[in-house]
Amino acid sequence: MIERKINSDNNFYYMTAALVVLLLSAALVKSVAQGMLEAVLEGIIAVTFLVCVVSLGIDKSWKRFMQALIIVWVMLVLLKKFLAIPYLNVLMLVLMFAFFWGTFSSIARQILFSGSVNSNKVVGSIALFLLLGLQWALIYLLILALSPNAFTGVEQGVWGQNFSQMAYFSFVTLTTLGFGDISPNSAFAQVVVYMEAIAGVFYMAIVVASLVSAGLAQKVSEQER
Repeated sequence: MIERKINSDNNFYYMTAALVVLLLSAALVKSVAQGMLEAVLEGIIAVTFLVCVVSLGIDKSWKRFMQALIIVWVMLVLLKKFLAIPYLNVLMLVLMFAFFWGTFSSIARQILFSGSVNSNKVVGSIALFLLLGLQWALIYLLILALSPNAFTGVEQGVWGQNFSQMAYFSFVTLTTLGFGDISPNSAFAQVVVYMEAIAGVFYMAIVVASLVSAGLAQKVSEQER
C-alpha cells in the first residue's frame, strides 16, 4: 500500500520525514529506561531503513544491496540479545554507515546536476544534508567505540546512549557553528571533525550550483519549445 503512494514525484518527502523522525526520536528516547534505550532506538532505525528502501525502490541495484544490509543488521541486533560478542556494536555501526552512504549516493545520482528542478528534488537536497550529518555521527560513534577518550564532553557508553549527542555534535560541526560543549581530544578525531566542516561548506556550494544549473537548463528548454 505504501509503495503505491510513494513515487518519483514524492519519494524524497517520505525519506526526509523518516530521517527527521529518527533524529527527534534519538533525543526523546533518552528519557526511556536505560535498559530499553538501545532496543527502542534500534527499532526506530529499522523503520527508517525500511522507509529508505521503499522510498528509493526505483533504484533497483541500490535496493537489493540495501535489503541485504538490513537483513544482516537485524540479524546482528538479534544476535546481540543472546550473545556477548566483542566489537559487535562496531560492526552494527559500520553496517549503518554503509546503509546511509548507499542512500546518500542513490539520492545524489537522482538530484545533483540531472533533470529538472521541482519541490521533490529540493526536499531531496535536505535529505542529503541530513544523511551527511548522520554519516559523520556514526564515524564519531565508531571513534568513541575504539577510543573512549577521543572526545571531551561525552560520557563513555554504548552507542545507543551517545547517538543523540554525536548527531548533535555532527550537525553543529557540519554547519560550522562549533559551540564547544563537545570537542575532539585526539589528533585523529580533530582531523575527522575539520574534514566534516569542510564537507559542510562544499556541500552547500555544490547543491546551490546544481539547483541553479538545473533550473537554468530547464528555463532554456522551456524557451526553445
